[in-house]
Amino acid sequence: MKRETVAKVKKNVWVVFSTYIRLRDCLRTTGSPLWGECISCGTTYDYHELDAGHFVPKRANNYFSEKGVNAQCKKCNRFQGGNQLGYRHGLVELYGEEVTNELETENQPIKKFTVKELKEMEASLKAKIKLLEEE
Repeated sequence: MKRETVAKVKKNVWVVFSTYIRLRDCLRTTGSPLWGECISCGTTYDYHELDAGHFVPKRANNYFSEKGVNAQCKKCNRFQGGNQLGYRHGLVELYGEEVTNELETENQPIKKFTVKELKEMEASLKAKIKLLEEE
């Protein structure tokens, strides 16, 4: 039996995490699983046109941060460097100013995930997705 690597499992968990974030934010912003608002520009997009964008560039500690990763349009996320000013404004509206400060320091110490931790995270995320889909 081939051993699973952290990198491969992390990639699989990212797919589930991204699905969860986009579904969560679509339901939160529009009440529909099909449409959601970009946290940075506030424009409504089809679920498939949204990314799960990081407020702070991806690092080990914030890679799967539920507050630090939000639905973001591809334009803001990929072509406008994350539209950080708009993202910050969206986070402050959603969680308050203190959360942006927490997220900015969250990526300081580096955390290395284990396969076991990632598998547990994946199971938890799948359960959260199921709950969202049942609402």
